[in-house]
Amino acid sequence: MERHAAVANLPGPGIHHRRRRPVAQYDRAVTEITETAPGWLSPEELELTRARMPILYVDAVPVRVDSSGMVTHVGLLLRIGADGTITRALVSGRVLYHERVRDALIRHLEKDLGPTALPNVPASPQPFTVAEYFPKPGITPFHDPRQHAVSLAYIVPVAGECRPRQDALDFAWFTPEEAVSPMVQQEMAGGQGILVKQALAHVGRLP
Repeated sequence: MERHAAVANLPGPGIHHRRRRPVAQYDRAVTEITETAPGWLSPEELELTRARMPILYVDAVPVRVDSSGMVTHVGLLLRIGADGTITRALVSGRVLYHERVRDALIRHLEKDLGPTALPNVPASPQPFTVAEYFPKPGITPFHDPRQHAVSLAYIVPVAGECRPRQDALDFAWFTPEEAVSPMVQQEMAGGQGILVKQALAHVGRLP
């Protein structure tokens, strides 16, 4: 596995005969590994893992808040799925091996919204709910045909400018009323529209 190769290149307990590189160089090495080999699993290994065990994810609901901390807008991505359908979506992604949940949140927010989004992720983020996605629809409100996934869902205030990246086509802000409207809810797949409603209810802004 690629992860094993990556670990082999880093110093471990009892290894003293090699010349140690500065910590910053190891940080860069790990960053390069995670960027070029997401999850440290090949596509085949990931498919095998998905077929045998739940995968841990994070879902982030980006929000704008006013000076009093009241949520004024919800941010949603516009994505194109593998089947060609275009849907609205939350910021979402896997937690990597040996990665803190907070770091995974920041990584996915920066990956999807750009480096100038300025998300405010606290030192110890608390999820507002846990979403269980199943490949078979109907078990819970959440459905992912690829896998059984357990996702920690967070509300994240965003202060900067958002520029969609990766496979996102667009990013737009919606008022709470717009975010729960039938039109927007119909554009969201896998039950993520329900997560938006739960997030707004959690902060007392569900219309």
